[in-house]
Amino acid sequence: MDSLPAVERAWSYWGTRHNIAPDEILSFIHGKQAITSLRHFMAGQSEEAIQAEFLALEKTEAEDTEGVRALPGAKALLSQLDELQIPWAIVTSGSVPVAHARHKAAGLPQPSVFITAEQVLKGKPEPDPYLLGAKKLGLAPGACVVVEDAPAGILSGLNAGCAVIATNAPVDTPRLNEVTIQLTSLASLHITKLADGQFTLNVRN
Repeated sequence: MDSLPAVERAWSYWGTRHNIAPDEILSFIHGKQAITSLRHFMAGQSEEAIQAEFLALEKTEAEDTEGVRALPGAKALLSQLDELQIPWAIVTSGSVPVAHARHKAAGLPQPSVFITAEQVLKGKPEPDPYLLGAKKLGLAPGACVVVEDAPAGILSGLNAGCAVIATNAPVDTPRLNEVTIQLTSLASLHITKLADGQFTLNVRN
């Protein structure tokens, strides 16, 4: 889903309150857990202060979903996975309140597995989120395909040993040459399930 407007509003407001330039914040946060970003920008402050800021920011992000929408092709892709009985998961750096609010706002189908920040000790770009997602799906990481747009998420998928599809990823994303497919829209991705249970991915122009 595209939650960029809501993310940028919340973090820009937070940065203004703390006299940190929004551009500095927005160049760091994408794809990472909020608590990771707060610890980065509040280095040297107490954990109590950081947790207080986290709760306030979480409330803002969970309540402000204006502009959150499903990316083109996302609903059709997830519906196709359900029709083909191919298991899928949402693996996000968002906390439960934020992730569920944005999932609802985007109107996406309900996943069988929903991994949020609370479930892992180390967030993206570490492999932990996608390793847990694969485990919950009952699959080896190498049997999973990660779809990501943020550099931290792409690195997390690659570090977990998954194939990665990068959608509208920044051109300076580290290890972008290692992803399996690069797309500008999920609408161009088509899946075919084979008789043996395997599946193929095709990109249509």
